[in-house]
Amino acid sequence: MGVYIVTGTAGFIGSRVSARLLDEGHVVWGVDNLNHVYDVRIKEHRLEQLLGREGFHFLQEDISQRAFIDTLAKHAPQADAVINLAAIAGVRASTTDPWSYLEANTLGALNTLEYARHQKVPKYILASTSSLYGDDNKPPHSETASTDHPLAPYAASKKGAEAFAYSYHHLYGLDVTVLRYFTVYGPAGRPDMVMFRFCQWIAEGKKVTITGNGEQSRGFTYVDDIVSGTLLALKPLGFDVFNLGGHEVVTINELLAMFEERLGKKAIVEYIPSHRADVFENLADVSKARKDLGWEPKVSLSEGIDAMVDWYLTHRDWAKDIETPY
Repeated sequence: MGVYIVTGTAGFIGSRVSARLLDEGHVVWGVDNLNHVYDVRIKEHRLEQLLGREGFHFLQEDISQRAFIDTLAKHAPQADAVINLAAIAGVRASTTDPWSYLEANTLGALNTLEYARHQKVPKYILASTSSLYGDDNKPPHSETASTDHPLAPYAASKKGAEAFAYSYHHLYGLDVTVLRYFTVYGPAGRPDMVMFRFCQWIAEGKKVTITGNGEQSRGFTYVDDIVSGTLLALKPLGFDVFNLGGHEVVTINELLAMFEERLGKKAIVEYIPSHRADVFENLADVSKARKDLGWEPKVSLSEGIDAMVDWYLTHRDWAKDIETPY
């Protein structure tokens, strides 16, 4: 039995990582400030699945505050790993409030690294993002591709977090694995992401807004596959960076058609100009994760969308009212 710190435990990926660790009999100290960056009702829904489970302890704390370091050390003086999944995500939103991204994503990483350093935690995992690759590289992106020109403050804040993570490995010998996630989707996903928006908007007869002509493409990976890769990265690696995700690529228009078919309704579509922070295509080279972590995605896009639509229709009485910012 291990003891794990999971920040962002009420988040989309964090809640599933926490649940998987609990399933395996581990103790989880889940940390989340339950902020209102997106509709908090879906965070509360995820957290409800964890509260009361044997081995789960919840701390409603803000990792960007320096006092958090001592607070966490008081409650959990020892841990086998810190899995830092807490973040404010979203490329477009980061252009309107870059300060909150710097605080949560960069300063939050620093504070959790400080905790890991002082408590002699043997493993630290940092959730990063495919947004770091920007437009400098031609997909599929490998971990050696340039990340020097982030297109938005969100990517810049994660670049800063990665830099702090490496410096703590170099200075203090902390075993750090950085995971760059690519377009994760699934039940109870982020409502500001295209999958949730398409599902809700089509089901409820709302207008579907698409930037550009819809021919931009993304590589999508189901959340449970991402969780598996995250847990495989808990092994000692010194310092390393891995892409996770993006193994099935479709255009946004093709994705829209898949949701129309599953929901049995035609979308009311409006195309709007592209945003300067968006990339046209985003695809991961995951050969390194396959080789060094033994990671292999198992859930097809078709299966994943079915699971997502089933979840939405089951929880439609309240999910239909979740705010879906664009």
